[in-house]
Amino acid sequence: KLLKVRELILQFGYNSVCYQIINPGIRHFFFKNSVTGYVENNGFRIVAGAPVCAKLDLPHVVNSFENEALKNDLRVCYFGAETRLANILLQRGPFDRLLLGAQPVWNPANWEAILQSKSSLRAQLNRARNKGVSVMEWSYVEVEKRSEGLKKVLKEWLSTRGLPPLHFLIEPHTLGRLYDRRIFVAFIKNEIIGFLIASPIPLKNGWLIEQFVRGLKAPNGTAELLVSEAILAFKNSGAEYVTLGLSPLSQRAGFTQINQSFLLKFLLTWIRAHGRRFYNFDGLDAFKAKFQPERWEPIYAISSEKHFSLKTLYAIAGAFSGMSPVNLVAQGLLRAVMLEAKWLLKKF
Repeated sequence: KLLKVRELILQFGYNSVCYQIINPGIRHFFFKNSVTGYVENNGFRIVAGAPVCAKLDLPHVVNSFENEALKNDLRVCYFGAETRLANILLQRGPFDRLLLGAQPVWNPANWEAILQSKSSLRAQLNRARNKGVSVMEWSYVEVEKRSEGLKKVLKEWLSTRGLPPLHFLIEPHTLGRLYDRRIFVAFIKNEIIGFLIASPIPLKNGWLIEQFVRGLKAPNGTAELLVSEAILAFKNSGAEYVTLGLSPLSQRAGFTQINQSFLLKFLLTWIRAHGRRFYNFDGLDAFKAKFQPERWEPIYAISSEKHFSLKTLYAIAGAFSGMSPVNLVAQGLLRAVMLEAKWLLKKF
């Protein structure tokens, strides 16, 4: 089954998260020469980005998928949708879209010129190099040989997160399903201190940098060096597009949300202002912006309802957490207390 999914992605994959539908836990709906990846939660089918198919077939594939969902008394929400799908869905109705944020985009051919124009970014790269950090792309054979070192760094990174590991489109455990992905590993001497995983976006001749992981021993500049070396490698292989993926709640794409309910607007504003303990939205946005993107593309959640509802947001949160969002927040608070307790014990 995964072989068929991969074949369709490599033939028709356009959305930046198209390759994520091979992640563990994602279901697949096949219709003629297409596949749609989704999870079910709280009365919804939450689609990973968009159906994978030829552009001309997209309206028919969407109809088929939604009719199948209706038979099972389920609504549909496309999470991580881009403008191509948004234009088709909003013409049909009833659909409402919620701006999730923006994704930064570069042409790798221009990367060296960007580095030359940004002295602060060069300083970050030099800081890591001066600490002895080097980066190398690994083959799948090398990954298998030294997988324990990679898993150790991943475990260290996850231990510093404000929430338990999330899944769906931000699945952290992809080392066992690299397939067509590329992996870049950061070292100090022979010790692994971080890694970056990128997945293909075939129809854009590009790559999504979906994960950059830093271990506890990684000095400042390690993540920046991983990103830079990966983009240079993409350039050398002829890629024309690279993105760091969604920056949640970012306004950098210039899209203005309209017809949003007061309650939904209040909730999103509150999350951005007070959710830093769990997820540093502004910090991630600033990190991606420091690489001087050539443009920002809007990313949406598009739901089959007249007005985007809190119930839909609840279903999306459940798709990522695999549990009740209330339980997720409770676990996040517990983790925060435990991390602060460890910090105090070390201090005294």
